[in-house]
Amino acid sequence: MTKLRTFIGVVALAAALPAWAQQEWTFAVAGDSRNCGDIVMPEIAQGSIEHHALFYWHLGDFRATYTFDQDYLATHPNPAITGYLFYGGWQDFIDRQLAPFRHVRVFLGIGNHELIPPRTREEFVAQFADWLDAPPIRAQRLADDPHDHMVRTWYHWTTRGVDFINLDNGSTEQFDKPQMDWLMKLLERDAKNPEVRAIVVGMHEALPGSIAFAHSMDDAPAAKASGAQVYERLVKLRSEERKPVYLLASHSHFYMANVFNTAANRARGAVLPAWIIGTAGAERYPLPKDTEGASAAETNVYGYATATVRLENAADPVRIEFHRIEEKDVPPAVVQTYGEAVVHGCFAGNSRAPR
Repeated sequence: MTKLRTFIGVVALAAALPAWAQQEWTFAVAGDSRNCGDIVMPEIAQGSIEHHALFYWHLGDFRATYTFDQDYLATHPNPAITGYLFYGGWQDFIDRQLAPFRHVRVFLGIGNHELIPPRTREEFVAQFADWLDAPPIRAQRLADDPHDHMVRTWYHWTTRGVDFINLDNGSTEQFDKPQMDWLMKLLERDAKNPEVRAIVVGMHEALPGSIAFAHSMDDAPAAKASGAQVYERLVKLRSEERKPVYLLASHSHFYMANVFNTAANRARGAVLPAWIIGTAGAERYPLPKDTEGASAAETNVYGYATATVRLENAADPVRIEFHRIEEKDVPPAVVQTYGEAVVHGCFAGNSRAPR
């Protein structure tokens, strides 16, 4: 009888969902593709295509900016810093890291390396306006406010019952008041909107209080205060308003799952599902000394995550899987462009982490 009731309940839930919400679908995500991203990102793009990802979400840090990336030096043996900063670096990212995605839409976040002087947020918006004002973002912004024509580094778009929120914490004064006001109003609407069945929040730096707190929004007082406020609002959204919430970040150049499963968060029942995926080509970092609570923690790896969404699993509709990229996976055309020595150097080196 119990099994029959469970079966009837599942059938009733499926019947209550529209047809599009009963279909399983996937998106892909990772961040930090500086240093060796021209070598790693084409395989991430191919993996996204093979997994039939609806989109790929890049969480920021496209190029090193403070110095020449190893991959850039391989194709520009005598570079000028002015050419790299004012044209070459970001154009290289577009040509060699974004172009391989072909028909897969790419959403872009902003990282701290996009704001290393002389770079500015305004310059970032101008360079990447085609992505920041892509049709789904523009349509969502105008649906929220028909008079809002401002292209920003923070935005959201809702698709297939999931609200995807891209935040900007690329500099230490973020989240600033305009972004906070916008976000809190958005989350209030999401809490009341029955068509929003899950919320996925992506950003560059992890919110405060994670296992990786030493390289996160904990680093600056203003960021820590606003980030903590955002985390508490998301906890309420999940625990009281029954909206599944998921957090994605990069900034730390390793892969870690369940990053908010700390003793402090467990004690107050405030563990949100969250991942750090800073593995798209950047110099690999050591793991924190204490990774207790993390359900996975890997460094000296490149890769990306796929998120499988199935809204029929109402309590936990998003499942994350990490995909490692090995040296043997680099496409032959990339090896031919950069040479075996450079490709091997990106996998054998490009690391601060012990092996």
